[in-house]
Amino acid sequence: MTDRKAQLAGNLAQVEERIAAACTAAGRKREEVTLIVVTKTYPADDVWILSELGVRHVAENRDQDAAPKAAACSELPLSWHFVGQLQTNKVRSVVGYADVVQSVDRARLVSALSKEAVRVEREVSCLIQVALDADEGGRGERGGVGADGIAELGELVASAPGLRLGGLMTVAPLTGPYAGRQQAAFERLMDLSTDLRRAHPAANMVSAGMSADLEQAVAAGATHVRVGTAVLGVRPGLG
Repeated sequence: MTDRKAQLAGNLAQVEERIAAACTAAGRKREEVTLIVVTKTYPADDVWILSELGVRHVAENRDQDAAPKAAACSELPLSWHFVGQLQTNKVRSVVGYADVVQSVDRARLVSALSKEAVRVEREVSCLIQVALDADEGGRGERGGVGADGIAELGELVASAPGLRLGGLMTVAPLTGPYAGRQQAAFERLMDLSTDLRRAHPAANMVSAGMSADLEQAVAAGATHVRVGTAVLGVRPGLG
C-alpha cells in the first residue's frame, strides 16, 4: 500500500467511525447516511485510490477541475455530484458527467439542465439548494434559494424533462439567524424536506453537513454528508 493510500484509508476509517457514532447517538442505522467525498482541488489519482477503498460518491464544485477529472476516472463505479454554484454556460459540460446536481437554485438553471439532459438522453437528479441566510424572495451569500422559493422551484424540476427532483441541500450559513447554529440549521432543512415530500414523496434526499459538522447533520436526519478535508486533508496553500 502506498503512503497516500494508507493515509486516505486511515482518514476514511476515522470519518466512518464518526458517522457510525453519530448514527448510534441519533438512533439511526449506519446505512441511512451516505458519505460523499468532496474531491475538489485533489487529483484524479486520489479519486482512483478512494474508489479502491470503497468510496462510491464523489463531489466537485468547479467544472473546469471536475470535467477532466471525471473523464480520467470514467471507468470507475462512481456517482459524481456537482455541489458548487453553477453558471448556465457550464451546464453542457456538467451534465456530461454529473449524476446529481446539488446546487439548483433558480428557474433559468432548471431550464438549461433540462434542455441539455434531454439532448444527451441522460436523467440528472437535482437537489434544490436552500439558503437559510436568504431574505424572502432572495438568494443566499453562497447561492441557494430562500425557504419561500422551494415549492415553486421543486415543481419546475419535477416537471422538467430529463430531470428528477431528488431533495434538498444546504450549507450551514455564516450569517443570519442560523449562523453558528448548525444543528438548528439542519433541523430547519429537515422540516423543509418534510414539506417538500408532501408534494413529492420521492424527493427524500437531504444533503447537509461537512467535515466540521457532520455529527449535527446526522443528528438532524441528513441522508447524505459531504466530507472533504477530513478524508483528503488540507492542501498546502489552501488554508
